[in-house]
Amino acid sequence: MFTGLIEEVGTIESVSRHGRMFDITIGASYILDGIKIGDSIAVSGPCLTVIALDDSSFTVQAVEETLRRTTLEKMKKGTPVNLERSLRLGDRLGGHLVQGHVDGTGKIVARKGTPGNVVLGIAPETDPSRYIVEKGSIAVDGISLTVAYAKKSEFGVSVIPHTLEMTTLKQARVGDTVNLETDVIAKYVEKLLGKADGLTMDRLRDMGF
Repeated sequence: MFTGLIEEVGTIESVSRHGRMFDITIGASYILDGIKIGDSIAVSGPCLTVIALDDSSFTVQAVEETLRRTTLEKMKKGTPVNLERSLRLGDRLGGHLVQGHVDGTGKIVARKGTPGNVVLGIAPETDPSRYIVEKGSIAVDGISLTVAYAKKSEFGVSVIPHTLEMTTLKQARVGDTVNLETDVIAKYVEKLLGKADGLTMDRLRDMGF
């Protein structure tokens, strides 16, 4: 479990393919403190397991399901990535509950606003729109953000200067692809209410919830 508050931007040092599995080595510094083999780290969204590490880098594995749903397969040496260590019991939850289970990808279709108030418009490449609501939470490349507006085929997020400076969104441009994880609470609400009463998130929205 994560919070969506990025601790460091690392850099991919190498990508090795083993059939449909990737070993990805990432250069980092701050987040190496206290981690060990077997720990979980969110790498621009997806939760991955550390299989090796040294004083300046760590290596994680990504299996076929992860590669299919995320941007990891397109990453190469030199690609910057957002990094966050898994949440510990007792830590402050400064963002929102992020599982590191990416739903799919989206494409940045707009970047507007001022340097102090950048709004990114994102078009999901799948259709998780029923889980995306105005003022709700969403993780974009592992970053906890608040939804500024929500349409059927596009949503927007406002990004403050600190987040831009401390994450890969600083370099994000129109046309870039990003990993998306919607709020898990909405998924559980839909399943539980739908099973009990035949309700869906779309129906709840129509009813004014």
